[in-house]
Amino acid sequence: MSTDKEITLPLFALLADVTVTSQHGPTDVPVQALTLDSRQAAPGFVFFALRGAATDGHLFVPKAVEQGASVVICEDLPADLQAGTAYVQVPDSGEAMAHMAAAFYGHPSRSLQLIGVTGTNGKTTCATLLHKMLRELGYHTGLLSTVQNQIDEQVIPATHTTPDAIRLNELLARMVEAGCTHACMEVSSHAVVQHRITALRFVGGIFTNLTHDHLDYHGTFDNYLKAKKGFFDMLPKSAFALTNADDKRGIVMLQNTAARRETYSLRSAATFRGKLLENAVHGLHLEVDGQEVQFRLIGVFNAYNLLAVYGAAVLLGEEPQEVLTILSGLLSAPGRFEPVLSAHTHVTGIVDYAHTPDALENVLNTIADIRQPSQQVITVVGCGGNRDGGKRPIMANLACQGSDHVVLTSDNPRFEDPLEILSQMQAGVKTQDLPKVETIPDRREAIRRAVELAGPNDIVLVAGKGHETYQEVRGVRAEFDDKQVLREMFELLEK
Repeated sequence: MSTDKEITLPLFALLADVTVTSQHGPTDVPVQALTLDSRQAAPGFVFFALRGAATDGHLFVPKAVEQGASVVICEDLPADLQAGTAYVQVPDSGEAMAHMAAAFYGHPSRSLQLIGVTGTNGKTTCATLLHKMLRELGYHTGLLSTVQNQIDEQVIPATHTTPDAIRLNELLARMVEAGCTHACMEVSSHAVVQHRITALRFVGGIFTNLTHDHLDYHGTFDNYLKAKKGFFDMLPKSAFALTNADDKRGIVMLQNTAARRETYSLRSAATFRGKLLENAVHGLHLEVDGQEVQFRLIGVFNAYNLLAVYGAAVLLGEEPQEVLTILSGLLSAPGRFEPVLSAHTHVTGIVDYAHTPDALENVLNTIADIRQPSQQVITVVGCGGNRDGGKRPIMANLACQGSDHVVLTSDNPRFEDPLEILSQMQAGVKTQDLPKVETIPDRREAIRRAVELAGPNDIVLVAGKGHETYQEVRGVRAEFDDKQVLREMFELLEK
């Protein structure tokens, strides 16, 4: 997907905000496209040599030049500089790419009210609810989320929580062309560290919570914290920084920000104060800034999400009563505590993206709050491959604590051995819990077994994949939708 208009700009116009170490070749080269994939390079293209976790883009500079790339942006100059190609050496290719992509697409974030949402859990729900609410208020609004990207109601499939800087600015430019006045986006920790959002201007940022995740990438929890905090550190004075005061890292996020500091809380004094009155199967009953409201969403974690979205909307200048009225009728994002009901025995299936210990604990606690004493909880859960392995035994243990039966299974093993992942999960199962745990590597069979175990009115939780409609094994994505498989098993077993 690209913008409707063709763009041609001279190289020097794109370098205005870039720190240049050295430059070789002409500065007035006409630029028509940007890429970080050497296979896409062609005359008129700028190729960015990025250092990644798996590959180093500098290795592909010769290929990009062979393909005809007009400009190469790199941190280390190649030994052989080809005539006819402009080489620009920079301290950080990712940072340069962010500034050049923003300039190439006309700094689209400056033409939007761009709100970013960061944190471990709740990003997708908050961004989606905020998008839906702004649409109900009559605004043309864009959405950038894990589940999907949207321009108003037009859906554009998402491949990452936050796209690379080129794709990101391209999407924002499309939103501006479509007449969008607002855009809501998830901001991942990777996006901050990799400079994907460096050249964007935000009018506000929301922090949800911080728990154990992505340590495979960041190395330590402190690095993960700093990455999230980096988003708030970059917010301008004109923006708002809205944080969860009930999270122990919430106030840390605000320490160095120039933005206006605001808070939301269910437990203490805050800019936006909520009180949980009831958490039931039919929804949440909250008091928000003194106003009692019934919401369709379920769970304490959603009470926080709703409060965050309400606060952000009010800070954007919307009328509080109208915001609450709209939020009261909204449903969550796909794959977030999404019910799938059986037709025969009234088994309740719940599909949730819970893929971190905290998210799984939140979902199980919510089920515990709304279940009847006679209802059993059967949980199907796995852990993704090539990701933080430290959470695997913790996830299994939490599943045992909150469930009557647990089926450990494969998630997205990626390039890891599914059996090794399951072995690491099994290490977290305590001796007394062994009788209620089964291990079935095949995810379809695991869901079938969970449905077999369920009696009338019981609850089957399928956790980990949520909205995803695929399973990734050895680099191949095969079609797999937890919701669809759950429905199939209900019908097959007449549950």
